[in-house]
Amino acid sequence: MSKNSKILVCDDDETLSYLLKEQLIEEGFTVDNVYDGKFAMEAIKRKNYDILLLDLTMAEVPGEEVLKFAKEYNSSLQVIMLTAINDLKKAIECIKMGAYDYITKPYDLEELVVTITKAVEHKSLVLENSILKEKVNKKLPHNIVGDSPQLQKIINLANKAALSDSNILIEGETGTGKELFAEYIHKHSTRSEKPFVVINCASLPDQLIESELFGHERGAFTDAKNTKQGLVEIANGGTLFLDEIGELSLSLQPKLLRFLENGEYRRIGGVTNLNSNVRVIGATNRNLLEEADNKNFRRDLLFRLNVITLTIPPLRDRRNDIPVLAKFFLESKSPIRSPKKLSPKAELALLNYNFPGNVRELEHTIERAIIFSEGEFIDPDDLNLPMGAAIKSSQPLMTDDDLQIAEILSMDEMEKHHIAKVLKLNRWDRTQTANQLGISPKTLYTKIKKYEIKQD
Repeated sequence: MSKNSKILVCDDDETLSYLLKEQLIEEGFTVDNVYDGKFAMEAIKRKNYDILLLDLTMAEVPGEEVLKFAKEYNSSLQVIMLTAINDLKKAIECIKMGAYDYITKPYDLEELVVTITKAVEHKSLVLENSILKEKVNKKLPHNIVGDSPQLQKIINLANKAALSDSNILIEGETGTGKELFAEYIHKHSTRSEKPFVVINCASLPDQLIESELFGHERGAFTDAKNTKQGLVEIANGGTLFLDEIGELSLSLQPKLLRFLENGEYRRIGGVTNLNSNVRVIGATNRNLLEEADNKNFRRDLLFRLNVITLTIPPLRDRRNDIPVLAKFFLESKSPIRSPKKLSPKAELALLNYNFPGNVRELEHTIERAIIFSEGEFIDPDDLNLPMGAAIKSSQPLMTDDDLQIAEILSMDEMEKHHIAKVLKLNRWDRTQTANQLGISPKTLYTKIKKYEIKQD
């Protein structure tokens, strides 16, 4: 039972009102009483009550009018109507107006106390839900954690991209937060009130992906017992996020291309062309231009998709964000009563680690460290980082001999030499090389072709 809850009793029967007040005080509640609706309104303005026990039939101001005022003035105030048996129809109308429940006179005290307790609990749930919604709404613009210049540049581009309605391709290594950026763009676009629908193209076989995307008619295949809507239909008016789009098979790519061109699609087993207005955001950890050269991805689909391309830098190229992210994960995952902190040595260990799994790996590292650390501070051993992990970006990109050679090279020759050097250090990982050089993978590909750089 919720003791110490504040209750206002409003009943023009003064004797009944007084007796009810005394009984509820004995049950542990704090109770005030008034004898008319006019005084009830004044009391509600002066004091924040949890429960209003309201007589339906009063001389000057009827209960319905007080109820309407109470819900407008304080929507979290739970109103329980007190009514005679012949007023049940009015009582039900009051519930439609926002009253929590009604009790018939003469009331049973035990039944009334149970109803009051449930009403107090309901109020708590309503308030908690409101607070959680407010917290979620406050966090939405700040879901992407980090203040490095590299990250802020991408966020700025994402904000600009959100204002358009063009398709977007998000590139980046595994764990960099591609889905987070896609959702960020959706939340800041004109489609934010419509659905944000996600499908992972690498998680399902071809026929299931087609069925998920475009739906199917009843009887289209063995298990198709009912007609099913596709995700493109469910996402109508909103955003469709195709994660790992580089894994999409060549047989399905033409159907997606057609949909991107004119919004038309056809369910599996269907003969009718349907339309859906969605904004498509694709994400990949592959170099799709290279995949197109290798005939693994349609070039026309790539150009239809990458109207806007965002390349998210890996965590090792924005090390300033590592302490910020670590603190964020510590605060969100640590027990409230025993919050954890990173020791200086642990923070240094994180800064010196390469994070091939990027932000996702950092999150899991912190979560694991919270579980295994025994004191207030997390030590390097608690992080359990792989031994001998080196920082690729800290390797010397140019030696003294390189600098001496550079003095007698043309700018084009110098650029060729430098690109070849970085490619070699990164074992021809073009996405990583492009990020380190501060150019797009597309530009890097063009320069490799221009300078005829060959892999050893």
